Amino acid sequence: MVKELTKAEKAKVFETISGTPVKSVYGPEDLKDFSYERDLNDAGKFPYTRGIHPGMYRDKLWTMRQFAGYGGPEETNARFKYLLSQGQTGLSTAFDLPTLMGYDSDNPKSEGEVGVCGVAVDSLEDFEILYQDIPLEEISTSMTINGPAVIVFCMFIANAQNRGMDLKKLSGTLQNDVFKEYIAQKTYLVPPRAGLKLIQDMMVFCTREVPRWNTISVSGYHIREAGSTAVQELAFTLADGFAYVDAGIEAGLQVDEFVPRLSFFFNAHIDFFEEIAKYRAARRIWAKRMRDHYGAKDERSLKLRFHTQTAGCSLTAQQPENNIVRTAIEALAGVLGGTQSLHTNSMDEVLGLPTEKAAHIALRTQQIIAHETGVTNVIDPLAGSYYVEWLTSELEKGADKYFKQIEEIGGVISGIEKGWFMKEIADAAYAFQQRMDRGERIFVGLNAFREEAPGSKIEILKIGPEYQQRQCERLTKLKARRDNAKVANSLKALKDGMRAGTNSMPLILDAVHMYATLGEISDAMREVWGDYRETAVL
Repeated sequence: MVKELTKAEKAKVFETISGTPVKSVYGPEDLKDFSYERDLNDAGKFPYTRGIHPGMYRDKLWTMRQFAGYGGPEETNARFKYLLSQGQTGLSTAFDLPTLMGYDSDNPKSEGEVGVCGVAVDSLEDFEILYQDIPLEEISTSMTINGPAVIVFCMFIANAQNRGMDLKKLSGTLQNDVFKEYIAQKTYLVPPRAGLKLIQDMMVFCTREVPRWNTISVSGYHIREAGSTAVQELAFTLADGFAYVDAGIEAGLQVDEFVPRLSFFFNAHIDFFEEIAKYRAARRIWAKRMRDHYGAKDERSLKLRFHTQTAGCSLTAQQPENNIVRTAIEALAGVLGGTQSLHTNSMDEVLGLPTEKAAHIALRTQQIIAHETGVTNVIDPLAGSYYVEWLTSELEKGADKYFKQIEEIGGVISGIEKGWFMKEIADAAYAFQQRMDRGERIFVGLNAFREEAPGSKIEILKIGPEYQQRQCERLTKLKARRDNAKVANSLKALKDGMRAGTNSMPLILDAVHMYATLGEISDAMREVWGDYRETAVL
């Protein structure tokens, strides 16, 4: 039975999901100072508001990159192959919580979490299984991990080297965005300044050795999932990006040497026009800052490339089939906003890891948008809309205000250490929840159109303890047959190198080749740099 909306639920407040008030109609008076060449221009031309490529999707569709990973490397390898067989065009690897935190599967802290929210990876041996029979030189691969990202990336490289692959042909993205971990997701490994040093080491290494690899995917996704507004997601993400540019320059790199290999990762929330405007504003802000502040000359440095994932926080456990509709709308916003890569959430992700059926529907959602709707025929079809252009400029102005505040508090790391970012997000999340409670923001099936009895039941993927048992048994056998003296020497060399401030990447790569585990290398980092405890936000 469907409940009628209450009086409170029927209350109308006209604003975006982030709380920006909107008028009933927009016209020329809202764009009095608008300049086509300065503010919009053609796709592929500065400031790239309409897109970074002249032909956009008429020339090449976005990469369909479904996030996948569960259980052990065997199961995830099978899921990768299934998705590729169904038309997916890139891989995206999800790791379990112990891996994200830098713990091996046999660590007591890993109990009950091995393989639950992603694939369990403990050593190079797991990577050999994870990417078995997959042509890594031909398929772009993304890995969503941050604190121990350089360790996992070294395992990826070592596996490629052992298979005789040319590192200069490898393409893909490592999320490797530690700032957003301290700000939002909290799977950090070492304190912020040490985490930034690891990123600097990787940027230098990849610029020389793996030039096609995106070294950082500056991530606003988790900032938004933590409760931020669209303006906060835009501003905090780009501020993090600027801080990474500063770090690369500090490490001795020239702007145009490494900035073209930075990419971004944005959320696609349910407010259709606000999300489209956000992506357009992001491109414009980045292009202007790279040219005017950093003096970038290479056009690739000016072009903000980004991956999009539909909003997990917009999904509901109530009436989960509704999530298919939400995801389709959010994915369409990403496409109309000009994304280069897209993940569509499965309807069951609010309940557990995606089943094969749910993942199949999510991929088909992208393919229907790409091949049936006709939206790829015209570049930025919403350009010139009074509302969209006004909203794009409003988001840019809002981001500029935040940039000034971040500068005033001493920059991104200072803001993290003071808890400033976390408080801004917490306040925004609280304000949104109040609007939900008052019925000013309706979510179908959650605070309106509720059902007394549960709807149709859907299958949920369950991860049992057998995955942890298998991983622990594999680790025990690995440690028994590897050369443990060489492992110990490689870990000592790594710790000595970190204390001396040398580039850690070759040292981590050497330890990985010796089959040192993720946990052992992470412990070496914690021994040198210590753990991190964040500032409490009340």
